[in-house]
Amino acid sequence: MPRLRSLALVLLVGVGLTGCAGTVSMEPAENANATLCADVSVRLPDTVAGLQRRWTDAQSTGAWGDPAAVLLTCGVAPPGPTTLRCQTVAGVDWIIDESRAPKYLFTTYGRTPAVEVFVDYDAVSGGEALQALSPILQQLPKNAECVAPEDATPAP
Repeated sequence: MPRLRSLALVLLVGVGLTGCAGTVSMEPAENANATLCADVSVRLPDTVAGLQRRWTDAQSTGAWGDPAAVLLTCGVAPPGPTTLRCQTVAGVDWIIDESRAPKYLFTTYGRTPAVEVFVDYDAVSGGEALQALSPILQQLPKNAECVAPEDATPAP
């Protein structure tokens, strides 16, 4: 009988571990342990652009969608001056890297710690994702603003 209980326990643990298969594997940023990133993490929404939030295995990260179409990482190095397009969404400036389209990388500009949001445009628009996340990121200290050319085009 003890052998049967041990087998049952192993099966239950195995079933419990397979429930973790939905966890999104991510790498924490260098400054993921910043107190302000913890403040961001606890305020992340349950949904972004209609996509449900998923568990991640890295500090100060967030993921939405199945498969994950929006990935957030807090604590990345703040970007310096750039020629990349910059767009303000809900009071937060974002640098837009379109080099891997249809997957776009948005990085907060002028906020410390900086936050990156990776968006798969095959599943969701960056504008919708940033509209959901920018209000949470407004709490991060602002030390600079984007200076964009007058003919800058809005985020896709």
